[in-house]
This record gives sequence, structure tokens and C-alpha cells, in this order.
Amino acid sequence: MLEVGTSGQYGYIAPALIEQSRARLAKFGLNSGQLVYEARSTIGQSAVSAAAPVPRGEGISLTISYPVGNLFAIDRLIGVHPPKQQHITAYGVQMSEYVAR
Repeated sequence: MLEVGTSGQYGYIAPALIEQSRARLAKFGLNSGQLVYEARSTIGQSAVSAAAPVPRGEGISLTISYPVGNLFAIDRLIGVHPPKQQHITAYGVQMSEYVAR
């Protein structure tokens, strides 16, 4: 949640914040086209629409995944085998503070 700079005050994660996150992660050498973002609420609705903000008290979750590829190549040099999972995944959740006016 910190990576995209989300604020629970608005009840959603703006698509522009996700694109800014892609650009930041690309600066670290990740292929931005391979980053997969999923923003959902704990009640199952999408969390990227300003027209349908997540109501106060519900969670806004964000999952970012990226293919492992050669990220663990250096580990092989010291005899450590990379994980069998094909993607690295980060997950965060924040409570929505959005109240309709």
C-alpha cells in the first residue's frame, strides 16, 4: 500500500498511482509491463474506481506480483535454489476511511 501511496480517505486506489508505482519500480530494473497489480476490497469489489469507492470500515487490498525470472540468479552461484513459485508477490491492506457526503 505504501508503494502506490494510497489513502483510505478516498476509498479507492487511483489508476494514476498504480502507473506511478510502475515507473518507480522500473527505475530499479523491473520490466513495468510484467508487473501485475490487483486492487480489491474485502467485500469483493474493485478498488480502483472513483465512481464506486470502498465504504468506510472495509479493507482495500493491493497485490503486486512479478515473475521471478533471473532475480535469484546470484543465489544459484552460492548453491541456493530459487523458489519453485514463478512470481514474487507483495500484498498489503488498508482500511477505507471513505464516507459519502
